[in-house]
Amino acid sequence: MNLLKKIVVVGDGACGKTCLLSTFSQNEFPEEYVPTIFETYAKDIELDGQKITLALWDTAGEEDYDRLRPLSYPRTSVVLVCFSIDQPDSLWNVREKWWPEVKHFLPGIPVILVGNKLDLRRKKGRHPVTESEGMKVARKINAARYMECSAKYMVGIKAIFFEAARISLEPIKPVNRWCNYL
Repeated sequence: MNLLKKIVVVGDGACGKTCLLSTFSQNEFPEEYVPTIFETYAKDIELDGQKITLALWDTAGEEDYDRLRPLSYPRTSVVLVCFSIDQPDSLWNVREKWWPEVKHFLPGIPVILVGNKLDLRRKKGRHPVTESEGMKVARKINAARYMECSAKYMVGIKAIFFEAARISLEPIKPVNRWCNYL
């Protein structure tokens, strides 16, 4: 019997979440952008002799769905907070929107910060996010890991999900939710 682990993916619209999930679970890169409301995928993997089914939850990044998105959060094992390497604003939104939301709804759940669209870092005329900028934000939000990938060229994709599975097997640290009134 497989162990089931739920991985939820959040981040701005068009930052590469669906491509990341589709490339990993179906070995195909979607060429056309179609905004996601909610989509689920499943992928069976084997990690250190343990069979694991990864339940992969793709969420809407658009503001219109801010109130619906938390419905996908219960029983999450690991959160992938994504941004697009070619869109520095999407990294800014990690700190200003995505991390506060994850911290509020999923306290204590491990986070991997994922820089998508690695293949666009070297494109001329752009000012992409550097690896050190991504790592700095990962430290600031206390992410378990910082990883980068290119779904288009299938670079780093498997490593992200195998690392998420590995992290999901670690015991979750208890979160102190005290409320002090003075």
